[in-house]
Amino acid sequence: MIRELCAGTHLKLMADGHWEYAERTRASGGVVILAFTANDELILIEQFRPPVQKRVISLPAGLTGDGGEAEEAAVSAIRELEEETGYRAEHVHQLTMGPSSPGLTTEMMTFFRAEGVSKIENAVLDPEEGITLHLVPMKDLPAWLAAREAEGMLLDYKIYAALYLAQQKGAA
Repeated sequence: MIRELCAGTHLKLMADGHWEYAERTRASGGVVILAFTANDELILIEQFRPPVQKRVISLPAGLTGDGGEAEEAAVSAIRELEEETGYRAEHVHQLTMGPSSPGLTTEMMTFFRAEGVSKIENAVLDPEEGITLHLVPMKDLPAWLAAREAEGMLLDYKIYAALYLAQQKGAA
């Protein structure tokens, strides 16, 4: 029998027998966006993440329907790329969809490859998110990531997963 243990504004803690897990209350899933500039630079973000108490290097990502509204994942991907980076994609191509952490949450993540990426003139990013944008040339990516890790930052594994998926699907 599934029961709710407690609920906050954005998450509910649920139990199914002895198994406890989290559910989002105001989103239908998440998106991860693999995007490159015209100069073959990978668009990455750096952001302090309170649960791990560290700065994390990751791909642009976000929630689908994070205000409780119905939203297509592809629309979310385009919106999140713009909000977090100031870059716009003409369209996105879905790479895969699956659970983000199946032992901890019901959340499903959809990975997208952004196409036709360009900088938005005079883009204004949300200062409350505390995002630092990084444009990393692909030829420098392994060394760049290793240097960030050596500085004590955490690297989101989804960077590697998205690059692998794009390569396997001929989109890298």
